[in-house]
Amino acid sequence: MAPRQAPTVRQRRFGTELRRLREAAGMSAPRAAELLGTDRTSISNVEAGRFGISEERLRRLTSIYECDAPALVEALAGMTGGRNGGWWDEYRGKIPPDFLEVSELEHHASSLRTLQTAHLPGMFQTEDHARALFDLFIPALPRLEIELRIAQRLARHQVLTNEPSIPYTGLIHESALRMLVGGPQVAKAQLTRLLTEGERDNVTLLVVPFSIGGFPMAGDSVLYAAAHSPHLDTVQVDSPIGAVYFDSPTQLANFRRRLDAVEQVALNPVQSRDVILTIAKEL
Repeated sequence: MAPRQAPTVRQRRFGTELRRLREAAGMSAPRAAELLGTDRTSISNVEAGRFGISEERLRRLTSIYECDAPALVEALAGMTGGRNGGWWDEYRGKIPPDFLEVSELEHHASSLRTLQTAHLPGMFQTEDHARALFDLFIPALPRLEIELRIAQRLARHQVLTNEPSIPYTGLIHESALRMLVGGPQVAKAQLTRLLTEGERDNVTLLVVPFSIGGFPMAGDSVLYAAAHSPHLDTVQVDSPIGAVYFDSPTQLANFRRRLDAVEQVALNPVQSRDVILTIAKEL
């Protein structure tokens, strides 16, 4: 099997967790390879995400490492074996990799929690809203790439309509709601879309109002993708140079605490809906 030229975040996440299990067992990579019956470079390649591993070998490795977390083992087993990509792979090489990474994280998540302070959640954006955003890029994007980015962004919505559906909590600052991206008509249609999406049983939209003042992670755009085992949760934070990912236990715990703190000062779902409706009526 040829090595992966560019492992995805999820593939690297899988390898990172195996490395943590090995190190927690106090075992060297050569010793793990010896007990698994493979060459010494195989362990390093799997831990770097350059190679996959079968479910059988994954279970043998976790047994070698004496992992006593059955839920984690099952979650890792669910990440093995499959070579078929997801729907987002049709865009590989056509739009930036970060767009595809977020789609993969969302697709495999057990729940999603986001914080948006300047933009509205991508998976709820209308076509006109998304196009207006991409038209703002400097230097200007090629028209074909804009259309591909829009198509990929609209397709992300399926994660909320697939069965079984996953819970989604979106924290949206009032500034993002009041930004007239694309002009009043586009903005009003976008807010109407948010109101519709907020009616879904698995979707909770919470507005963070201007009136609360400062709050943790103000100015950030955060995606917390929960996995079927908390050990495999991943956080993505947007930055001017691209997405930054966090997955250490301490980092994950801190992001959960920060998002919890923002939820505590956000309006409840009914109040949030009223704010969105009021802003839409003003347009």
